[in-house]
Amino acid sequence: MSNKNIEIEFKNMITRGEFTDLMNFLNIGSEDFSEQENHYFDTPDFLLKAKGSALRIRQKNDSFELTLKQPHPEGLLETNENLTESEAAAMIQTGKIPREEIIQSIEELGIKTDNLQYFGTLTTKRAEKEYNKGLAVLDHSRYLNKEDFEIEFEVDNRIEGKSAFLNLLQQLNIPVRKTENKIKRFYNEKYRQQKD
Repeated sequence: MSNKNIEIEFKNMITRGEFTDLMNFLNIGSEDFSEQENHYFDTPDFLLKAKGSALRIRQKNDSFELTLKQPHPEGLLETNENLTESEAAAMIQTGKIPREEIIQSIEELGIKTDNLQYFGTLTTKRAEKEYNKGLAVLDHSRYLNKEDFEIEFEVDNRIEGKSAFLNLLQQLNIPVRKTENKIKRFYNEKYRQQKD
């Protein structure tokens, strides 16, 4: 049984120092962080990326969730399916998707799923805090010999949420930076490394 939802979130890359400032401002301690791993998939020629879509397995504690993200007028359309540990391991090994609905959604994009392969893993330490009618999320991510820091702000109302997010950045003198999502940052680095 899959579930679909529209994700409305704002994000901004931050420095290590700004990350610490936000932890203090939001009253987040190091004990509030949990670790999750995102295992990414695409075709060798990045066809999902070319369609603005992405496929990942998120491993958190002992749970595994397969997510397909696709462009949507309001944000991103997410299709989520729970996997067993053995299904996740098999998919990382073979690239074969064990859930029919996600296969169908990818094929509707004009992509053959038998070309999918595992691209690598991004590990994130994440803390979440309710803030101003939304959820503030601090992420410290490591992938492909890189690390970065970001704040995300997940909301139900785009207009109120954007205002609250920009206000938070302004209070801490954090400049607004063009920020790609984790999957794009991961793919851009993977693509760059393959070119070198």
